Amino acid sequence: MNYNNNQKSNDDEESYFDFDSFRKMVLNDYKLARISRETSLLGRKEVLNGKAKFGIFGDGKEIPQLAMAKVFKNGDFRSGYYRDQTFMMAIGALTVKNFFSQLYAHSDLEYEPVSAGRMMTAHFGTRFLNYDGSWKNLIQKKNSSADISSTASQMPRLLGLAQASKIYKELKNLKETHKKFSHNGNEVAFGTIGNASISEGLFWETLNAASVLQIPIILSIWDDEYGISVPNKYQFSKKNISDILYGFHRNKKEKGIEIIRVNGSNYMDLNKTYVKADKIARYEHVPVIIHVTNLTQPQGHSTSSSHERYKSKKRLKWEMNNDGINKFRDWILNFKFNTNKKKIQKIANVYYLDKIDLEAKEYVKNEQIKAWEAFQKPIFKIKNEAISILKKMQKTFYHSNKKWINKYVKKYIKKLHNINQNLTAKKSIFCIVRKVLYLLYEIESDSKYCLIEWIKKKYNKEQENYSSHLYSISEKASIKITEVFPIYNNNFKVDGRIVLRDNFDKLLELYPDLLIFGEDVGKIGDVNQGLEGLQKKYGKIRIFDTGIRESTILGQGIGLAMRGLRPIVEIQYIDYILYALQIMSDDLACLQYRTKGGQKAPVIIRTRGHRLEGIWHSGSPMGGIINYLRGVLVLVPRNMVKAAGFYNTLLSGDDPALVIECLNGYRIKEKLPKNLGFFRTPIGIVERTRKGKDITMVTYGSTWRIVNKAAEELYKINIDSEIIDIQSLLPFDLQKDIVKSLQKTNRLLIIDEDVPGGASAYILQKILEEQNGYYYLDSPPVTITSKEHRPPYGSDGDYFSKPSIENIVEKVLKIMHDN
Repeated sequence: MNYNNNQKSNDDEESYFDFDSFRKMVLNDYKLARISRETSLLGRKEVLNGKAKFGIFGDGKEIPQLAMAKVFKNGDFRSGYYRDQTFMMAIGALTVKNFFSQLYAHSDLEYEPVSAGRMMTAHFGTRFLNYDGSWKNLIQKKNSSADISSTASQMPRLLGLAQASKIYKELKNLKETHKKFSHNGNEVAFGTIGNASISEGLFWETLNAASVLQIPIILSIWDDEYGISVPNKYQFSKKNISDILYGFHRNKKEKGIEIIRVNGSNYMDLNKTYVKADKIARYEHVPVIIHVTNLTQPQGHSTSSSHERYKSKKRLKWEMNNDGINKFRDWILNFKFNTNKKKIQKIANVYYLDKIDLEAKEYVKNEQIKAWEAFQKPIFKIKNEAISILKKMQKTFYHSNKKWINKYVKKYIKKLHNINQNLTAKKSIFCIVRKVLYLLYEIESDSKYCLIEWIKKKYNKEQENYSSHLYSISEKASIKITEVFPIYNNNFKVDGRIVLRDNFDKLLELYPDLLIFGEDVGKIGDVNQGLEGLQKKYGKIRIFDTGIRESTILGQGIGLAMRGLRPIVEIQYIDYILYALQIMSDDLACLQYRTKGGQKAPVIIRTRGHRLEGIWHSGSPMGGIINYLRGVLVLVPRNMVKAAGFYNTLLSGDDPALVIECLNGYRIKEKLPKNLGFFRTPIGIVERTRKGKDITMVTYGSTWRIVNKAAEELYKINIDSEIIDIQSLLPFDLQKDIVKSLQKTNRLLIIDEDVPGGASAYILQKILEEQNGYYYLDSPPVTITSKEHRPPYGSDGDYFSKPSIENIVEKVLKIMHDN
């Protein structure tokens, strides 16, 4: 075959062996590219017309995304950039109607299956879970993890998604038990990122880790030479991204990454490049970067700005002349196929392509109208119900001595009728209807209570639409797992680390898909020897070391958990959580919420903190953690038996969690349970560890031991303290046991190692407001916290910076004396 396609390519031309099939493929690609482009163009208009709040689109990236979709197979995963709409359409995971439903924030999963309107436009994903929270068969479908707005934050999880293939390939014993998740580890993880986002540290951390791990990744860099208004020359030290990446390029002597550069408007080269990349990644397990150049952004970054403000006339003209779809169209028109009979065939003429263009425009417009009508229908239903109820109310007050109310209700009915038909929103309706209740605050009326019940019913429904699925709702939700007490043969005691080590040993035996990894975790068994000897027993695939790179350690855990494995990732100290906090917050914590139960990643994060001396190893940033990590369980065990019980519970469940072990507890003696791996610490349940009648002292973690010693001192002077160990900060005291203690003691002291107003403020709000604890207090609640600064090095610095036994005793004496 002879292709006269005016495009250079060194690859085998026999890739397309049949002209009719080739022609059909090309025209289908052109049609989809046009549909995607028209979606972008009309989407921007809808935002500017006021029907949507914000728009960001994938125009300019259509042609390379079509090529990427061709090698994306069932079982593969995407971790991408929010401009991949053409790719998502090409793999059948996004329709035009879906796109506009997301643009309008439609809260119905039937129309917006990615997030039910929770994520802004062009944030894509597929549903990994059934409605009951159980896993779908992921090997039978094309999968996309849920997008994130934060630039480069899609990168860390890409590691785990790819590493899972390597693990499935090597752990043959999972072949039968994990059929839903892998087919012999043959899956590839596809990543996409914009050119400017490679300036982020997350990109380089991920790239380095991928090069070390040698895992099947194909990462596409969409290079349109701008990051919003900032051109590449301010982003990188060199003009060409590929040159910057060259140090990672593999060679005959060293492993590394395959790096390919390709013109983003060259249809043939793009297709052949992705076929080549797929072979390397899928069969050699070598990561591949495809730097796609010469891309454009026809409408600028988003609807929040106009690119005419920051691009020169010369650049704008270049973008018009080098638009990928226009280049593709020109190539189609100039393509000539020489048969063996010297007959020349062409793919299509200008009239045929014009017809496709027109059909694409009409199709997109029709789908947009359907999406808008579907979005408006339930809103109109609420509006009409509200008008009907208010009319009945109006009639009631018309025949009473309160006709002035009738006048105001009539005004609000008119406001409901006058809500702009093109911009009807639930918010407008609820704002108006609730104002009616303000008028009736002191008036008794059946119609008033009818309205209250209607608002309550509708409001609860909207809470389900907008506030559900922060945590697991499945049968494996951790809060549903009942407590199993540790069983002891005798009073024989061991170091706390031995309890953890032997319990992890049993868990690795019970759960063949359990993986544990982090810094110093493998060979030496972690810095506190809680995994001593376990790598030697279970192998380097299941217990392994990583580099010093907290964000991507967590990312590995997220990706592995998304693919059905059970990772425990170790962040060596709680202070270092800050390196990974952004990924924990922006990705992991909100994953189930932002997909409305469509995805989960039950990764367990193991760390240690509290009661150590020194500025960088003594942190207790719990206030920040519990506020950033709503959606992740935050567990604070007081000793290693409790910590082990939490790990046992979590592996029976499917929630992501952070377990903070007591850093100074590894050498403290504890009894060793005989039912290792099976006893369970309950989630969200506090424990009363000392009975008392005079004051309730609430604490957690390492501070619990200090509080106990203080209670012993107080008892000597006839003050009987009750101690509550919180155990679980997220969720908090689900059975409201703390307030039951206050009903007896009528006094509250909270002891916390965080800064003033940190976790202690959170604990106070839970007890006083949610549990109505203030009702039972005979004196003001009091907190004892650390100082506002971090503790300096040395025992003296620790003593004067953190809660001490003497602080607690003196504070209790003052509380009792003031009373």
